[in-house]
Amino acid sequence: MPQQDDGMEKRREKREAQRRRRQAQVRRMRLTMVLVIVLLAACGYGIYRLTQSADGGEKVQQAVTVPTTEETKETLPIQKSPITTIHIKAAGDLNVTDAVVNAGMAVNSYDFSPVFKDVAAILSDADLTVMNFEGNICGAPYGSGTTSAPAELLTALRGCGVDLLQMANSCAINNGLNGLTSTLRAIRSAGIEPVGAFSSSEEFKKSKGYTMTEIQGVKVGFVAFTKGLGGRGMPAGSEDLVNILYTDYATEYQKIDKTRITSILKSMEEEKPDLTVALLHWGSEYNDDISKTQEQIASLLKKNGVDVIIGTHPHTLQPIEFDKSTGTLVAYSLGDFFGDANRGATNYSVILDLEITKDENAGTTKVTDYTLHPIYTVRETECVGNNDRRVVRVGTALSAYKGNFLDKVTDACKESMEYALTRIDERTVMKKEEDK
Repeated sequence: MPQQDDGMEKRREKREAQRRRRQAQVRRMRLTMVLVIVLLAACGYGIYRLTQSADGGEKVQQAVTVPTTEETKETLPIQKSPITTIHIKAAGDLNVTDAVVNAGMAVNSYDFSPVFKDVAAILSDADLTVMNFEGNICGAPYGSGTTSAPAELLTALRGCGVDLLQMANSCAINNGLNGLTSTLRAIRSAGIEPVGAFSSSEEFKKSKGYTMTEIQGVKVGFVAFTKGLGGRGMPAGSEDLVNILYTDYATEYQKIDKTRITSILKSMEEEKPDLTVALLHWGSEYNDDISKTQEQIASLLKKNGVDVIIGTHPHTLQPIEFDKSTGTLVAYSLGDFFGDANRGATNYSVILDLEITKDENAGTTKVTDYTLHPIYTVRETECVGNNDRRVVRVGTALSAYKGNFLDKVTDACKESMEYALTRIDERTVMKKEEDK
């Protein structure tokens, strides 16, 4: 099990400190109310005794003891709730291309923070945030030809609250094993934890192929797998550096590597996580069909303790299957978080917000609800007075359009966003068998 990154730990500590401050405020308010009630009672009793003394000609002295703050604390024991609720958010593919790199160009440097400014509040407002990073960080030249991006891209993601990056995907070894090592080092340097790829066999063995973290007392295991490596094969002796779903990953994608998958999941299960999340780079690009092997993989993972499956790679939104009774969820594809947005249905997607509840009395931890936040990639030609490519919240952008803001989207973009809202609803619904 890998050590958790200091940046992630500090972020969690900050959140815990905020929660403790809120709890302390509540305790102080309760104590103040108790003190006020006691004082009022004491005053009332004193007035009553004085009145009795005046009427009966007898002066009665009554000592009224007001509990101190510490004494009051002892009468109000703080009991920990058996119910803990956390939120994990997930976004889809971030594809490193020429357009994506150019979006972060600044004077003599790169700055991607404006690109994600509008969605930063959503991404950061979670106990943990994860997305799929389809690219490398291994120096110039940057862009589509190398899928290499400036390290400033990671800085911006960390600033948005991203904690984990799925690195088991088709771009993992685009720049060879040196590129993979460089990328993983850069991700960790940015304060983010990579999942599903490893710099060496020793690192894989030490981690056992997964990442374990604890959020407010809820132990969550993360594992990531990819269907392949863009047609490439792993060099001999380094096969375990990327978690792969198929043994024939460079050709047909038909033979599921059940041995590797179950081995990693069994090792994870030995640590007894409350919840297990699998990040899967699977399916086919720009194809909405769910293959037979995807269904088999989903079944295999569920049987081996996986509660949540979050899919990427098709670059378009696909159905979400939620079983409320068991608290399990499968999101077949979250679409593109940020990319070229030139092909149909790739310019919009969602940020998935999972509500996870741990009930210590019932001995269960499961997904109790989920929310979808529609987002849209605004291209350079789709905004009035602002030619910067960026990711925006659809609802906010439509409100800005109606309010006639200076940097509102164009008429055509507004219509595209409205269409996207309709398609998001349609695409994420799991169709019944008779409707297929």
